[in-house]
Amino acid sequence: MTVAVYGAFLFTVALLVATAYFLMGGLPLLILKHDVSLDARFIRSFFNLYYRMAVVFSLLAGLSYAAWGKPVFAAGAAAIAAMSWALRRVLLRIMEDLGSRIEAGELAAIARFRRIHGLALLINLVQLVVVVGSMVKLTKQLS
Repeated sequence: MTVAVYGAFLFTVALLVATAYFLMGGLPLLILKHDVSLDARFIRSFFNLYYRMAVVFSLLAGLSYAAWGKPVFAAGAAAIAAMSWALRRVLLRIMEDLGSRIEAGELAAIARFRRIHGLALLINLVQLVVVVGSMVKLTKQLS
């Protein structure tokens, strides 16, 4: 085994911890009424931080997997980075727009913001399951 294995596992664990933390932290935020722009700004900044962390950790994990000679896992980590980057651009822009609409008093924007929030958490859960499943597969390969 090369030294890259340590980086792969370190950055994968960091991605898992960040994903689990933000999933568990984001669920209670669903109880917010989302009827004031402050709620929207807070939740948007919450996901902004998560997506930034996910991009960095998955890129570093991908580079480590590539150096380790695990191209499938490197590609998977790169896919997570690309997805997180795209979600950050798309979902945060939608959240910002909806936050402005909420501030303007548009009631339909509140329901849509809650759906976007829930969708972001669902995507987060799927990502967590995929990464854990990949780690299980990798450990079976190593044994």
